[in-house]
Amino acid sequence: MKILVCISNVPDTTTKVKFLDNLTRLDIGGIQWVINPWDELSLTRALELKDDSTNDIQQVTVAHVGLVGAEPTIRKALAIGADDAIRVNADPYDAYFVAAQIAEVVKNNLFDIILCGIESSDYNGSTVGGMLAEFLGIPSISAVSSMKIENSQVIIDREIDGGKELLTVPFPFVAIVQKGIAKEPRIAAMRGIMMARTKPIKVIEPIATENFTKVIKFELPKPHAACKFIDPEQPKQLLELLQNEAKVI
Repeated sequence: MKILVCISNVPDTTTKVKFLDNLTRLDIGGIQWVINPWDELSLTRALELKDDSTNDIQQVTVAHVGLVGAEPTIRKALAIGADDAIRVNADPYDAYFVAAQIAEVVKNNLFDIILCGIESSDYNGSTVGGMLAEFLGIPSISAVSSMKIENSQVIIDREIDGGKELLTVPFPFVAIVQKGIAKEPRIAAMRGIMMARTKPIKVIEPIATENFTKVIKFELPKPHAACKFIDPEQPKQLLELLQNEAKVI
């Protein structure tokens, strides 16, 4: 059994975002890139399943659509414990493009379980996993918060309105994971970092796909208003501000 974990290369959440060319292009200068947090938890759970000797999992592979600059992030995934990696050598233009490229990877390698984070921390689109399953014509399960394998059968917990749903699904399938899939991301040990240097990253060229997205421009959020401090002995002034300025009461 083989697991594929789809990973995104995203700016660290502490990054101060800037744009170029009249707000049409992200300024990548000085950005610290990391594995998308949801994808990192997906990888952690995949490795936990592989480490369990009762499971028939021989290989955990990571896949990424991106240019050569993303390879340090891919190496980190290998250092955490992934066996190998596949990089589609293309700029990840939009979710449709990414899903189409990863679908081609799966078709050529026949994975049993494909894991995707519920969203990426940069664009927060939450669409790649669902589109990937449609490209492949296989089931997709969203909002997955727990996954285990018992007697060669996958048992999944997913969150629904008002509770949880327990289900099983045939192989192959796409699981779109969220909070709860793993407690904490796995940290790369020194041995893993050294071994990652020799683990293979297979680079493949992208297939042709249609473009359905056009970036008009990005827009930064409005800056926060100056904070006003109210004397605790003047509750009337606070009420007036909340009512007349903030208009929340």
